[in-house]
Amino acid sequence: MIEIKGYGKSYDKKKVIDNMDLTVGDGELFGFIGHNGAGKTTTIKSMVGILEFEQGDIFINGSSIRKDPIACKSQIAYIPDTPNLYDNLTGVAYLNFICNIFGISKEVRKQRIEEFATELELISNLGDSISSYSHGMKQKLAIIGALVHQPRIMVLDEPFVGLDPKASFLVKGLMRKLCDQGGIVFFSSHILEVVEKLCDRIAIIQRGAIVKHGKTSEVMGDQSLEQVFLEMVEHE
Repeated sequence: MIEIKGYGKSYDKKKVIDNMDLTVGDGELFGFIGHNGAGKTTTIKSMVGILEFEQGDIFINGSSIRKDPIACKSQIAYIPDTPNLYDNLTGVAYLNFICNIFGISKEVRKQRIEEFATELELISNLGDSISSYSHGMKQKLAIIGALVHQPRIMVLDEPFVGLDPKASFLVKGLMRKLCDQGGIVFFSSHILEVVEKLCDRIAIIQRGAIVKHGKTSEVMGDQSLEQVFLEMVEHE
């Protein structure tokens, strides 16, 4: 479970998130949407322990990201919108590095790397330097690195940017599979059609505050998610 309680974040004494509360339960595929600058990435980076914050707390399966960040991070896989990988490594060296961090045995990592790299059609490129990868290939490698340690929670910021249609389809299937196994997927995206079709629940954030959240069907009503979102932006 992810619990955001009274969370607030400021930049240069300017409050950008104020007193946010949000809970995401096990098995949920959760969409987090908003316009540029609304506070999506700030919230996500605080959730995964990259950004410090001044107000409230965020709990990952009962552990505080502020007080026990290692316990939280051990359960999370985070994929930013632009993966910052180690370009001097090969793909397989990067994945082995991730497995070393999470204590994955050589036997288990070999099977998982082969499985996910084959599924995402990156198996033949694992021996190449990451510096030679396209953006889409780097995105695939980051996704494999996220899945290889079997996280309980995946947090993704614009995960479909740079992926071809087939890879996007496969990643959606992997996200749903994790939720079906009792995990959580929390992701932001500007592709509202994907959020609408994929997510069990969603939250819309504007100016650092959640203005609407709930089951996707309830938030949408008899409209598309795009219509709901545009009406809210125009009203603002």
